[in-house]
Amino acid sequence: MKIYTRTGDSGETGLFDGTRVRKSDPRVSAYGDVDELNAWLGWVRAGAVGDQISGMLEQIQRDLFAVGARLADPSQKIARRVTKAAVTAENTARLEGWIDELEAELPPLRRFILAGGSAAGAALHVARTICRRAERAIVGLGDGAVDNELVTYINRLSDLLFVMARTVNRRDAAPETEW
Repeated sequence: MKIYTRTGDSGETGLFDGTRVRKSDPRVSAYGDVDELNAWLGWVRAGAVGDQISGMLEQIQRDLFAVGARLADPSQKIARRVTKAAVTAENTARLEGWIDELEAELPPLRRFILAGGSAAGAALHVARTICRRAERAIVGLGDGAVDNELVTYINRLSDLLFVMARTVNRRDAAPETEW
């Protein structure tokens, strides 16, 4: 199988159901933002974040493939039996558990903090902002355009990425700069 197909040379791409849309379509932009977030998380994993955070990020990357698949499937043609393409309340609950676990080792947040710290912490802050952009793009598709669990998952993920950035910075002894 060749990596190039030439089917997108006219500025169109195919969705899962075979529909052809412009590459500037809001749905394509939304799953493009999710793809960018996934790549940033790979960048973070390539750095020194430790096994615990790296393992969490790998699972999140898998989840983001499912989010992207759901976004590329407006007709909901992906069979319900394809569990690796599901995004469920259990996925979101896992994120919440990780937030609680990581927050337990952090001092309480009293003020806004400036993004930065260690290289990995700063990269997690960038990932958080990309996650928020993806969330805006998904919400911008309109009511009922996607399963609401996708929105909930992405919203909770941005919270987790913020907590991860703080955790990585604390573990690296990189001070937080308050605003």
